[in-house]
Amino acid sequence: MTAKLANAPTILVADDDPATRSNLALLLRSEGYRVVEAADGDAAAEALADTVVAAALLDLKMPRRDGLAVLRAHADRLEEVPVVVVTAYGGSTAAIEAMKLGAYDYLTKPFDLDEVLFTLRRALTQRSLVAQVQALSVEPLRDDPAPDEDELVGRSPAMVAVFKAVGLVAPADEPVLVLGESGTGKELVANAIHRNSHRAAGPFVKVNCAALSPTLLESELFGHEKGAFTGAVARRRGRFEQAQGGTLFLDEVGELGIDLQAKLLRVLQSGTFERVGGEETLSADVRVVAATNRDLKTRVAAGEFREDLYYRLDVVAVTLPPLRERRDDVPLLAEYIVKQLSRKHGWPGLALSPEAATALSRRDWPGNVRELRNALARAAILARGRVVRAEHLAGDGHAAVPVHPAHAPSGNPLDLRTAVAETERRVIRQALEQAGGNRTRAAALLGISRRQLFDKIRAHGLDG
Repeated sequence: MTAKLANAPTILVADDDPATRSNLALLLRSEGYRVVEAADGDAAAEALADTVVAAALLDLKMPRRDGLAVLRAHADRLEEVPVVVVTAYGGSTAAIEAMKLGAYDYLTKPFDLDEVLFTLRRALTQRSLVAQVQALSVEPLRDDPAPDEDELVGRSPAMVAVFKAVGLVAPADEPVLVLGESGTGKELVANAIHRNSHRAAGPFVKVNCAALSPTLLESELFGHEKGAFTGAVARRRGRFEQAQGGTLFLDEVGELGIDLQAKLLRVLQSGTFERVGGEETLSADVRVVAATNRDLKTRVAAGEFREDLYYRLDVVAVTLPPLRERRDDVPLLAEYIVKQLSRKHGWPGLALSPEAATALSRRDWPGNVRELRNALARAAILARGRVVRAEHLAGDGHAAVPVHPAHAPSGNPLDLRTAVAETERRVIRQALEQAGGNRTRAAALLGISRRQLFDKIRAHGLDG
């Protein structure tokens, strides 16, 4: 055992919470790793400078120096010593910044211990991949955004994947295609890409391609010369000119007509265009981020969207999940929106009751985050800026739906197997809630192994 430990990788565990640090250290030592611990950012930075450290688990919120500052100072050794960031904060800003700075991965608390081990093993065996996620530019450290600043919010695996993707693509200068249903936050993704790119100091210009007729849209994009058409009483700069040096966000790009698609393709390929009615060829130093809720491949097959334009836009695609596929994020999103409403309207007593949060989590939200925001704004008014209760959410035309309707009990109250299954499912859910979502602790509460718990979670549909 001594020889094994002598040759084992040394892992830095940096976290200001003694319990978290101790639990992680105990887990890693039980797996044969050597461990060094750090309780603050200065100690973490000093430990990372030691060549014996092979990888690190780094908390973002620590005294003396936070995790992002440590990560930034460690940037030149990330290929050699991968860093897995862990944090209890569920917003996108920290995740995007950490990934942009070159973190190997990003885990949110409470995390599953098996996930920690799996991620760490990947980091240790695939260190060469770290170079691909290093940031090309480093921005000054930013504090967490104020609640009235729009950002993507979520802790679900699907949203963390979006944060990581944004952190990876932002430093590049290629077009990005953002996919997702209406109301999922595609404009927020585009804005996050812009803010975290080297074009952040430049303009972020938006165009809704579905809101204008083809003639007006062409003028909106490329501008026009005086007299180009009836009503063109003066020269007008288009959005490409206005976005010079920055980012142009083309919302609902799938609605572009074929003629405009050809002109957009030309700009993407050559960076040149002419104003409507003009002969002067202009240059566009603009990064294009396009978004759509349409299936562009289907439109290409139907001859409604140019295949060459599709592939030019789809250099990198970021897909936003609908809210019904990340129900666990709904309470976090709701709290975030409530804080925004509180600041906007001057309602310091505005809050969300647990019953209201549960009711929100059980809805399908076909309108996604936009619909959730509207429902909460309505409820906040009904609550007179105080505590939003479940009854304030009633009467808006949406009925709560079970999170897992497939597991509803049968009509026979004497069906023993169904009754036992429902009881087991309820007890497992209670254990998970009591353990704060930590499956290892939940398994201990239930007196079963982690593997048994994972199997039962899948069998009862509790992993959605």
